[in-house]
Amino acid sequence: MFTVRKATDRGRTQIEWLDSYHSFSFGEYYDPAHHNFRSLRVINDDLIAGGAGFGMHPHRDMEIITYMISGELAHKDSLGSGDTIRPGDVQYMSAGTGILHSEFNPSKVNPAKLLQIWLMPDKKGYTPRYEQKAFPANGDGWDVLVSPDGRDGSLSIRQDATLLRAKWTKPLSLTHTFSNGRGGWLQVVSGTVQARDKALSAGDALIIENETDMTLTATAGAEVLLFDLG
Repeated sequence: MFTVRKATDRGRTQIEWLDSYHSFSFGEYYDPAHHNFRSLRVINDDLIAGGAGFGMHPHRDMEIITYMISGELAHKDSLGSGDTIRPGDVQYMSAGTGILHSEFNPSKVNPAKLLQIWLMPDKKGYTPRYEQKAFPANGDGWDVLVSPDGRDGSLSIRQDATLLRAKWTKPLSLTHTFSNGRGGWLQVVSGTVQARDKALSAGDALIIENETDMTLTATAGAEVLLFDLG
C-alpha cells in the first residue's frame, strides 16, 4: 500500500531565525496519526537563517542524522567533535547515554537548509558516538548513506534501518525491492517524482507498507531519500 503525506499537511514552527516543517509530532506540534513510522521518529525540514542556530542542548537514546541540502552547518559536541557539513554531507550522532551538541549556521547571509532526522535505537544505553561523511552522487542510482552494517561505505547506525538517496541527472526509472515484512518512507527533497499513480513534489512523503517493490520515475533535478525499515 502506498500512502501520500503531503508537504502541506506537516506541522510547522516559525520563529525569527527558524522555519521548520515537521513530518511527525515534534515540540508544540502534536499529531497522534503521525507520531512515528516504525523506528523513524523525526523528519524536520529546517531553514536556518544566517548567523543563527541551536545552542548547546542535550540528547539521549536517539540516532540522529543530518542531511544538508544547501548552505552550511557547524557542529560541536561534548565528545570534542566539531566540523562543518555542506550539501551532500551526512552527519550521524548516536546520543546513547547522553550527549550535548550545538548546530549553527556560520554564514552571516546565506540560510542553511537541511533535514534533521531521528530514529529510535534498537536498545538504550549505547556509548555516544559521532561520524560524518561526504556522499557524492553515484549517477542515476541508489546511494547507501546509512545502514546497520556500514555496507558500501555507508555510516553505521544502531537500528535495523537503511537510508538511501537518489539524485536524477536525466529522465530515469529506479526500483527498490523490500524484503518481507519491511516498510519504507520516501521523502522528496527536490523536483517531482512519480510512484505508480502517485505524483510527489518537494516536501511530500510516500509511506510504503506490504509492498515487495517500489519504482520511481523522475527527470533531472529530482532528489529523494528512502528509509528501508525493519
